Amino acid sequence: MMTGRSLAQVAASQRVPKSIPPEPYRLQVSEEVASAQSRGVPVVALESTLIAHGLPWPDNVELALEVEQVIRTAGAIPATVALIGGTLCVGLERSQIEAIARGHFVKVAAADLGPLMASGGDGATTVSATVYAAARAGVRVFATGGIGGVHRGDAWDVSSDLTTLASEPVCVVSAGAKAILDLPRTLEYLETLGVPVIGYGTSELPAFYSRRSGLTLPHRVDNPAQAAAVLHAHFALHPFRGLLLCNPIPEPAALDDGLIERAIASALHSAEAAHISGKQVTPFLLSAIAKETENRSILANRALVLANAQVAAAVAVELGALFAEAPRD
Repeated sequence: MMTGRSLAQVAASQRVPKSIPPEPYRLQVSEEVASAQSRGVPVVALESTLIAHGLPWPDNVELALEVEQVIRTAGAIPATVALIGGTLCVGLERSQIEAIARGHFVKVAAADLGPLMASGGDGATTVSATVYAAARAGVRVFATGGIGGVHRGDAWDVSSDLTTLASEPVCVVSAGAKAILDLPRTLEYLETLGVPVIGYGTSELPAFYSRRSGLTLPHRVDNPAQAAAVLHAHFALHPFRGLLLCNPIPEPAALDDGLIERAIASALHSAEAAHISGKQVTPFLLSAIAKETENRSILANRALVLANAQVAAAVAVELGALFAEAPRD
């Protein structure tokens, strides 16, 4: 007679990642990350676009190393992701992080991985590419600044971050979606895709540079243990779908709503006048906003990235404990 499995048993069985593509379409997990996984130590994925395109040298490498240290201090192991010489690397050495910070790594979304792997190219991974890599490496939690979404004024301009989240079992911890986006449409699109959006210490969607957007979220958690319980249940029910955990920017670093909206409006006008489109829109707008806010937006971005890393590590530790307690077949 067949017997059913509990949600905990299902969750435990889903710890094995999806199959890794064969050579030469390869994924390389660093020794430190692989060792951590074999010992049951939690791992938190990090993107590399922030290093290559988010800040100038040496601020970019300093922030990258500081984020990794925040994760280590919280009891987890960082796994910064990048495409290096056609290999999708999960977990980088300091020398590799410095090379990305100094070099000319192209911005890589999930859809770009195949062509760049085939050509042996280098790339800094965006949210979608990092989520893809994390899922293949069996990493469940990923910390970033803000995800992409539906752009303002064009409902057809939708980031692949959203669709990738809907198809890969990774929790993305962010300060919501980037403020330059159409936040109501982005939230609606996530609902359409079946991606849960959970507020961390908040009942509304954070607006990246500010803590509030006026958009109510259906679910809320207030500590790492509660968040881990949600992740554990979600992955048991949806083994091939991610979720978004929204952590508002720390109050002292938040920008005035009026200031940031004026900066965004000015940046959008400049982008339209310069005929900026495609992948260049987001970096152009963020750079323009930094000028409009006299670099206050960069300081805010730094603060929220560090805060998200701390939350992601704490949640990963709690989630690891739940997986360790789950009965096996």
